[in-house]
Amino acid sequence: MKSIGLMAVVFALGAFALMPDAWAQDKGTIGVSMPTKSSARWIDDGNNMVKALQAKGYKVDLQYAEDDIPNQLAQIENMLTKGCKALVIAAIDGTTLSNVLQQAADQGIKVIAYDRLIRGSKNVDYYATFDNFQVGVLQGSYIEKALGLKQGKGPFNLELFGGSPDDNNAFFFYNGALSVLQPYIQSGKLVVRSKQLGMDKVSTLRWDGAVAQARMDNLLSAYYADQRVDAVLSPYDGLSIGILSSLKGVGYGTPKQPMPIVTGQDAEVPSVKSILAREQTSTVFKDTRELARVTTNMVDMLLSGKKVEVNDTQTYNNGVKTVPAYLLKPLSVDATNWKQVLVDSGYYKDSQFK
Repeated sequence: MKSIGLMAVVFALGAFALMPDAWAQDKGTIGVSMPTKSSARWIDDGNNMVKALQAKGYKVDLQYAEDDIPNQLAQIENMLTKGCKALVIAAIDGTTLSNVLQQAADQGIKVIAYDRLIRGSKNVDYYATFDNFQVGVLQGSYIEKALGLKQGKGPFNLELFGGSPDDNNAFFFYNGALSVLQPYIQSGKLVVRSKQLGMDKVSTLRWDGAVAQARMDNLLSAYYADQRVDAVLSPYDGLSIGILSSLKGVGYGTPKQPMPIVTGQDAEVPSVKSILAREQTSTVFKDTRELARVTTNMVDMLLSGKKVEVNDTQTYNNGVKTVPAYLLKPLSVDATNWKQVLVDSGYYKDSQFK
């Protein structure tokens, strides 16, 4: 009897030791909807979200919609059917989700907009993102400094590219950059020879690099046959690569015809390599590990009934409500600081740039 009693105690202690893990795994599944795998940035976001949520004890249903809006809607509906406890959504088109978010609200499921604001719905509880206006300010300021505009240099020829018109962030990027560049355009120190200004003229649907390359081809042939492009405002690395291909196609990137200043965003590996090759000039780094951490904390606080930490309650109105947000700081990266920011921080390995 003593041995049986001892075994029972040992078994009970063993079970007790396992209970915290069992409880942790009982916190439910979080649906994470990402727009596409065509950008390395979104793959990193998805991986980081899975790691952060699993570390908090959640299971994760991660889906990529490959920039297909009906696909994203179907994936989110499936997450609701499977009983996800909360939804984290990086929308392809932030105006198309109203009906499925109403379904989520009817089931008491909370929604966090991830990096891209979901527009036109009251059923968006929180927003986790970077300071998107500041991203544009960093890009515009880089052009300002590189050309010596504050010192009165100029005039210089500038062309402008915007992001996808169905992505709310694209307007913040553009407006942030123009807050720096517009005074120089008005004074004539920056000349947009194509006269294409405003998101209605410079946007790039779905952030497609091939579309940006084709537009740059047209700009070069129409306005720069006998003129030099001195700077190109590009809001995203994937567009920058296309723009650079177009520039190289007409002879830029040689000693006689150096590359113009070309900005970017997301610090994707091909663009960092391009910066090291003295082609692309700069990019804006957004540490998606931090974004995943902030978003996961939002999920955890929501589901445990705690007050969710935010640092912005005024900026992001989605057309129906102002969505409380947590904004992270972006960093400008170029050939002078890339290793410190990207490698020394552990975001990338040095071997990725060999």
